[in-house]
Amino acid sequence: MLGKKLVTAQKRGETRALCLGLGMVTCSMMMYFFIGITIVPFYTKSVWTTETMCKVLKANIKDKVLCPNSKGSEDEDIFPYPCLQVWVNLTASGQEVMLYQTEDTLERNAKCSYVPGKSDNPKEVKAQIEKIASNLKKYQTFPCYYDPRGTQTNVILSRLYPPKGLLFAFLWPTLMFTGGCLIIALVKISQYVSVLSAWQ
Repeated sequence: MLGKKLVTAQKRGETRALCLGLGMVTCSMMMYFFIGITIVPFYTKSVWTTETMCKVLKANIKDKVLCPNSKGSEDEDIFPYPCLQVWVNLTASGQEVMLYQTEDTLERNAKCSYVPGKSDNPKEVKAQIEKIASNLKKYQTFPCYYDPRGTQTNVILSRLYPPKGLLFAFLWPTLMFTGGCLIIALVKISQYVSVLSAWQ
C-alpha cells in the first residue's frame, strides 16, 4: 500500500514538473514571436549602424513648431514645442550633417533634432530643450551613429535598439526555454530510470 502511494505521488510530481517545463517552453516561444514582430523589424530597418565621433558645430533653438501627426496618432497628440536644431561635423566623412536623437525622432519631425514627450507645462519642455542644447555645447564631441551606405545623410545620437539591447531582449526567453527543456529532460530521465529499476 505504501509503495503504491509513493509511486502515485512520484507520478503526480513528474506530471506537474512536465507541465511546468512545457509551460516554460510555450511562454518562451511566445516571447520569441513577440520580440520577432516588434523589436527585430525596428532593428533591421535602422540604417544608422556604424559608430563614429561627432563634433557640435551649432545648436540653435528656433521658434515653436507643431509636432506633426504621426501615423496612427490622434489630433490631441499634436503640441507646440521649441525646435532644437543641432548640426555636427561627422568625423568619418568630414561632412556637416544634422543630428537627431533617435531613428524615431527623424520620423516624427525631420525639422528638429529632438522631439519632447507631450507635457502640459510648456516651461518644463522649454527648460528641458535648453538643457539638452547646453549639454551638447558643453561636451562638444561625442559618439554618434551614421549610415555607412550613404542613404541617410544625417546622424543619430543613440539607436532605439542597439545590438546589446537586442541580445538582452532575447536573453530571458532563451533562459526560460533552456530551463523548460532541462526540466522536461530531467523528468524523462527520471521516468526512464524508474522503468529500468522496475524491470531489473
